[in-house]
Amino acid sequence: MTTRPQLSMASPSSPAAALKPVLIHLLRGASDLASVAATHAKLVKAGFASPLASSNHLLAAYCRCGAMCCARDLFDGMRDRDVVSWTTLMSGYAAAARPRDAMSLLRAMGSSGVRPNAVTFSTAACACARLADAGLGRQVHAQAEVAGCARDAVVATSLLDMYAKAGGVEDARAVFDAMAAPARNAVSWGAMLAAYAQNTLGDEAIRLFAELRTHGGGVAPNHFMLATVVSACAGMARLGIGRCVHGAVLRLGYGNNDVISVALVDMYSKCGCYEYSRKVFDRIEQPSVVTYTSIIVAAAKYGRWRCVLTLFNEMVDQGVRPNDVTLLGVMHACSHSGLVDTGLQLLRSMQSKYGVAPCPSHYTSAVDMLGRAGRLEEAFELAKEAQVEGNDALLLWNSLLSACRTHKRLDLATMAGQRVFNNQQDVAGGLVMMSNAYVSAGQIDNAAAVRSSMRLRGIRKDPGCSWIEVKDTPYVFYAGAISCAGAWADEVLMLLDELESKMRERGYRGRLGSARVSDAHEDEEEEGKGVMVGVHSEILALAFGLLVVPKGMTIRVMKNLRMCSDCHEVFKLISGIIEREFVVRDLNRFHHFKMGSCSCNDYW
Repeated sequence: MTTRPQLSMASPSSPAAALKPVLIHLLRGASDLASVAATHAKLVKAGFASPLASSNHLLAAYCRCGAMCCARDLFDGMRDRDVVSWTTLMSGYAAAARPRDAMSLLRAMGSSGVRPNAVTFSTAACACARLADAGLGRQVHAQAEVAGCARDAVVATSLLDMYAKAGGVEDARAVFDAMAAPARNAVSWGAMLAAYAQNTLGDEAIRLFAELRTHGGGVAPNHFMLATVVSACAGMARLGIGRCVHGAVLRLGYGNNDVISVALVDMYSKCGCYEYSRKVFDRIEQPSVVTYTSIIVAAAKYGRWRCVLTLFNEMVDQGVRPNDVTLLGVMHACSHSGLVDTGLQLLRSMQSKYGVAPCPSHYTSAVDMLGRAGRLEEAFELAKEAQVEGNDALLLWNSLLSACRTHKRLDLATMAGQRVFNNQQDVAGGLVMMSNAYVSAGQIDNAAAVRSSMRLRGIRKDPGCSWIEVKDTPYVFYAGAISCAGAWADEVLMLLDELESKMRERGYRGRLGSARVSDAHEDEEEEGKGVMVGVHSEILALAFGLLVVPKGMTIRVMKNLRMCSDCHEVFKLISGIIEREFVVRDLNRFHHFKMGSCSCNDYW
C-alpha cells in the first residue's frame, strides 16, 4: 500500500473537493478492513490522503478495525504527526491488547517534541492497567502531574482504575480523594467502588457507597455501581445492607436490570436466603446463560438437586446454551446429593452435547463426587486421568485426600498426600488433612511427626473462623475465643453449659464447655486430637446469635472452612431443643437446620 501519495491536493473549488467530507464520513462509519482500505484508495486518488487531518482519520479507522500493521505503516509514512496521531495509535495498541507497544510509543512521543494531552495520559494509564504494572503507572502519573493533566476527570479516573487493577487500592483512593468534588462523576465513583470490590475490600466498598448517597454531590448510582455494591455485600455475606441496596435498586427503577438481578441472586444465595434468590430469578422475563448459571449454582450450594436438574433442563429447552460454570454447578449438586452416575455421565458427555471441554474444575468435582460416595479407587484413577498441573492439581489431590481421610483409607491417603506434597505450592491444607488421617487411623506418632514438620518448615494454615451479622454489624469468632461477644461472653458460656446438659439427655457425648477437647474432626484448626482448643467457632457464633437475634428470625452463620461432623451434630440437636432454624454457610455448601435435621441429609 502506498503510504506517501504523490498526487497533488485538489483545490477547494474543484468537484473532487466535494468528495472529501463524504469519504471522511465513510471512514468514520467503516468497521472492517476492506471498507477502510477502499476508502483510503479513493482518498489517495482524489489527492486528500496527505493532509494531517485526513491521515488521522485513516489512522483511527485502521485502529478501529484492529489492523495495527496497516495503522503503523500509515503512521510511519506520515510527514507530520500531532498529538492526535500519536494518541490514536497508542489507543489502537491498547485496544488490541498490545499495551507494551502503546507505552513504547509514549516514550517515542516524548522524544519527538510532541506534548501529550489528557487523552494521551488516559490512554497510557489504561495500557498500564492492562499490564497491572503500578510502577510504570506511577511514571505516567508523574508525567501527568508535570503536564498539569492529573486533575482532569478522565485522566484521574483512568489512573484510579490503573492503580486498582495493579493492586494499589490506597493509591487509587488517593487519586480519588485528590479529585475536586465537582469532577467526581458517576464514572469515577463507579471506578472507586470497583477498585474496592475487585480487591475483596467489601466493607470499604459499602462505606464508599454510603458516602456517595450522602456526599455524592447529586451523583445518582447507576446500574454498574449498584451491581458492584450488591456483589460486595455478597462477598461479605452482609444480608442487612444487601437488602437496603435492593431497596435502592427498586426505588431507582433498576428492578428489571439483568446485571443487577444476577448480582442480587448471588447476594441472597451467599447470605443464606435461597428463597429470595429464587424470587429475584423468577421475575426475570428472559434469563440469560449468566442468570441461569447463577441460580443453578445457588441451588447446588443448598443441595437442592431436584431444582438444579429442573432448571438445567428448562435452560436447555429454552435454547440457552450452558457454559462451563453452569455444568460445574450441576456437577456440584450431583456431588452433594450422591448422584454420582448422573454427574459422571455429564462429565463424559459435556463436550459432545454442549461443546464444552471438561476443565480441571470439572475433574476435581468428579473426583470429589466419587470420594464422597466412597468409590475411592475410581476417584484415584480419574485423578490420574485428569493430567492437571499447578494449583489445579493441588485442589484435585486435596479433594481426594480429604475423602480418603473421611473413609479411613490411609493407603490411598498416603499416595494422594504425596502428590500434594510434590506440588511445591500451598500445602498447608494437605498437611493438616494428612495429620488428621493418621489420627483417624490411630497413628498418633505419625500425626505428630507431620505437625512437627509443619512447625519446622514454618507452614501454618489459616485458622477457621465463623461470623454472624447482627444489625448490620459482623461479629467474628475463632475457636475457643469469645472476646468478640464482648459483654455477652459470660452469658455465651452459661448458655453453652445449659445446652450441653440438654443435649446429653438426648445422647450427646461431646463437650461444649470452655475446655472441650478437640475430637480432631475440625481439620481446619491448627491443633490435633487431645489438645484443649475450646469450642469451635461456629458454635460460639451460634450461641451468640441465640442471645441477640430475636426469636422467630433465622440465625445465619458463615464459616470460612468446612463444618466438622461434631459441630454439624450439635447444630441439629440444638435446632430441635430450642425449635429454631439455623443456616450455616461453610466452604462447600449451605446447611439449613430445622427441628433436629439438616437439609444436607448428613451427606456433605
